[in-house]
Amino acid sequence: MSALLAFIGSFATSLTFNIKGHKLIFAGFSGMIGSVVYSVVMRITGHSNFAILIGAIAVGLYSETAARVLKSPATIFSIPGILPLVPGIAAYEMIRFLVNNELISAIGKLTETVSGAGSIAFGIMIVTAVFRFLTRARRANNEKSKT
Repeated sequence: MSALLAFIGSFATSLTFNIKGHKLIFAGFSGMIGSVVYSVVMRITGHSNFAILIGAIAVGLYSETAARVLKSPATIFSIPGILPLVPGIAAYEMIRFLVNNELISAIGKLTETVSGAGSIAFGIMIVTAVFRFLTRARRANNEKSKT
């Protein structure tokens, strides 16, 4: 059920970003893949930040691959894909704790929120860096073989 909701959420977000045609379906799958990977890793390890990181890596791999296959920018798949991974509940609870003047609990939720967001950024960054490195290496190899 959560995979379906992640698909719908990513699909709807893609509509707001004005993504057209069949690419909407691929953007929806991006969120679904990230959510499924997150759920599996969370069940296995029990560590949310690690599960978010692995989910973001899965979204990044899918996004970079879909971008090359569909000849589109990877961001139209990665941005909607990471939205189901965003630690929104932790951010909400942090604000609730702040309003209730429960500062220690708010700091704990702030740490959880920031580390989750950092895990998303780091996961996407790793995949993007690897794909750029491989692309540059392949181009350099092609140029050497031409000369």
